[in-house]
Amino acid sequence: MTDPFEFLVRGDVDAAVAAVTGLDDERRRQFADGLVAHVRRRRDNWWWNDEATALAVAAVGCLPTAARAAELLGRRNVSLRATDAGPVVQVARTRGVTWLPELAYRLADRLDKANPGSGWGFVADLLTAEKVAPPTGDRFVEGWLGRMAWPPESQRRIPLVDRLRADPFLDPLVPRLFEVDGAGARMIFDEFMTDEKLALPRALARLAGEGRLDRTTLLDGCLSRLLRGDRPGALRAFVALHTLLEPTAAETDRRRGDYLRLLADAPGSIASMAQKTLRAVDGLEIEGLLDASRAVLVRPDKALVRAQLGWLDQLARRHPDRVAEIAAVIATAGDHPAADVRDRACTLAARHGHVVAPPVVVGTVGDDLPPPAGPLPALPAITDPDELAEEVAALLGGPTTASGLERVLDAVVRLASLDRPRLGDALAPVLRRHRGGAQEHSWDPCCLCGLLAGVLHAAADPVEGGVRRGRWAAMLAAFRRRTPGGPSADPRVPPPHRLLRARLAEIGDRVGPPHHPGLLAAPTAANGVIDPEALYDRLARLGERGAWEVDLTQALLRLPARVDEPLAARAAALGTPAGDRLAGWLRAGGLPTPDQRVVTLPRRERRPAYDWGYDHLPRQRTHVRVSPPDGADDPFGLLTVPAGSVDSHIGGAALLWPAVLPGYRGLVAAYALPDIASGADQDLPGAAAILPLLAESGGDGGPAVDLALAYGLGARQESDRVATLDALLMLAAAGDLDAPAVGAHLGTLAAVGDLTLTRTLQPLRDAAAAGAPLSTWRLLAAALPALLAAPKTPRGTPDLLTLTAETAGTTGARIEVPGLAEVAARGGSSRLVTEARRLTAALDR
Repeated sequence: MTDPFEFLVRGDVDAAVAAVTGLDDERRRQFADGLVAHVRRRRDNWWWNDEATALAVAAVGCLPTAARAAELLGRRNVSLRATDAGPVVQVARTRGVTWLPELAYRLADRLDKANPGSGWGFVADLLTAEKVAPPTGDRFVEGWLGRMAWPPESQRRIPLVDRLRADPFLDPLVPRLFEVDGAGARMIFDEFMTDEKLALPRALARLAGEGRLDRTTLLDGCLSRLLRGDRPGALRAFVALHTLLEPTAAETDRRRGDYLRLLADAPGSIASMAQKTLRAVDGLEIEGLLDASRAVLVRPDKALVRAQLGWLDQLARRHPDRVAEIAAVIATAGDHPAADVRDRACTLAARHGHVVAPPVVVGTVGDDLPPPAGPLPALPAITDPDELAEEVAALLGGPTTASGLERVLDAVVRLASLDRPRLGDALAPVLRRHRGGAQEHSWDPCCLCGLLAGVLHAAADPVEGGVRRGRWAAMLAAFRRRTPGGPSADPRVPPPHRLLRARLAEIGDRVGPPHHPGLLAAPTAANGVIDPEALYDRLARLGERGAWEVDLTQALLRLPARVDEPLAARAAALGTPAGDRLAGWLRAGGLPTPDQRVVTLPRRERRPAYDWGYDHLPRQRTHVRVSPPDGADDPFGLLTVPAGSVDSHIGGAALLWPAVLPGYRGLVAAYALPDIASGADQDLPGAAAILPLLAESGGDGGPAVDLALAYGLGARQESDRVATLDALLMLAAAGDLDAPAVGAHLGTLAAVGDLTLTRTLQPLRDAAAAGAPLSTWRLLAAALPALLAAPKTPRGTPDLLTLTAETAGTTGARIEVPGLAEVAARGGSSRLVTEARRLTAALDR
């Protein structure tokens, strides 16, 4: 029997028009029911290009309401990106449909939040055809901006300003640009044909100059958006538009209250814009300016504060009757964290008759950090299939965390052994709903999605486990013998991750035996550690059933790395192979301490073909090569970390490794170091997120941890620098921070240009303020020799000297800094020499 909807599979738009033309009410109702059923049961249920157009024609031609049509066409698997609205409008008019505007509004509300431009053109064409006002919702506005940045091919040679001038949506949508959060980020794009920067702000300013747009609306909109705030990248467009509008003195004076608020509270670049705009106005009210100045002068933005001091100096000269009041305001900068700003403020205040008392420094040697609280206990075990289903949904629908993964794996093993049918009923809908998140990503050798999904399917249904058993057996065999090129011996997969993949394969292969007590490797602490007594109890309960090999290996690696002879004797008395392994492990004290060697790797050679990535690689990078000590066995390669390459990158998978080796901080740091370094020399986000996890771990650190902290302090993203600061403070509180080693690496990296020194200033300043001034002083003292000896002094060195003088004075501890005396003895009054003299004076007190 011929499928009446075969034209949809072919994407035959003409056949779709013919199919819905001339239908009476009863046939149209039957056709609508069949259409909805066809869409729901179709296996390859994705609609693109002509298929989507044919579906839209059929929907408008037979469905009774705009709501029903929007429900069908607004599905996530229907892409309206390249859908032609012409046939849809034709069918609607032939049928006499009056609800096309409502359909357009409903589809506008369903535009993809992440990519509102997909489907926007179809909605816009419907609105234009019906000659109705556009919706002004956030997603429609963002989609409109996307169309301005990337016009259809027929309009790409038309300048943006001309396209805007003729755009029917211009007037209703422009005011919304200032109201939609994040819209400013989409307003930064180049002119399509000429690559002119800031194309949209330039075009809006030009239309305002022509009178096509209301200048007051644009100017007030910019100030309103800047006052409400947004992400820095989203505010840049409004700063640019404000600058291009060139407000007159009269316009500025009418809005002086807004500008003063921006000067006091806005981010640095916006406050500087407000400052520059206000300084162009004569006769500005002094009281309001002084109030704003009190807030400005305590801000950390040095350039802004210095400019404000200069403005106040001029103001004091022009208003001798208010000089005492102005000088008192200037003096508020006498407590500024930057020493050169403090000096300038004190000089200006004294010039105008206000003497600032010098600060009294009381030396207090040592850090003042709270003692480490120790790792939190692991979350309670999951005991109910429905609870497990919720945890699985969170795991498949978001980032994979070590604690979440471990809870799920342990629960899967236990619950599958108790009531497998009930477990299957609980997991089935979750696995169906998260099919996309449970697929293997072939481009990512460390991806666990497919393996984890296989384990869950196997736990829910023994038949599914049988299908995958061959692959799992091959992975386990390769892991045991480390077969080169084997399924689990991909050189791109580091050994900690190889162990994790082998564990998943083993669980999938073995899950299901009745009354299994659960995984031996389930952590007892949140950082992945297992209490030795708990592991002994688990082995005792397991009895003669035999431990799973990889599960036991992981459990041993999670024990604290120390000798425990009494427990070893009890483990040996169990008389089982697993007990003997535990006894031998406890007597050895865990893995032997590997050798670590710092190596500097050059950038790889350029590839013969076009090599876009080459120019984005750092010139060189410092890694740590790890090898087993002489005579030590390394059966799974865990003690071997090759030097790697400058372009090696793992990504989020590294966040799982601290829980795999929670007692071997330095080893995990060596594995993760390429990723951590990439946050500093390739600006990759999230690179230092692993550092607080390493700080919570145990074991020796060594060069890998020291280098990781140095790179983390110089990370591009503030969130990574904050994570590094947290790790540094945790290590300092535990007495595990080698501050001089971290500082020496930081200085060496910055001196040769492998690390941006200015990025390190704020986290180091915060470390001193948070209670670690001595650790900060020791770190800085070790960093300075390489910086002072560099052929070209790295930018930020004077500020680092200032911070060093402050921490040295606070602690009262004297540390010799090689090369400091020679710099301080130079002639001149450059900032470098001035700050070197300041540190020398602090050390001489």
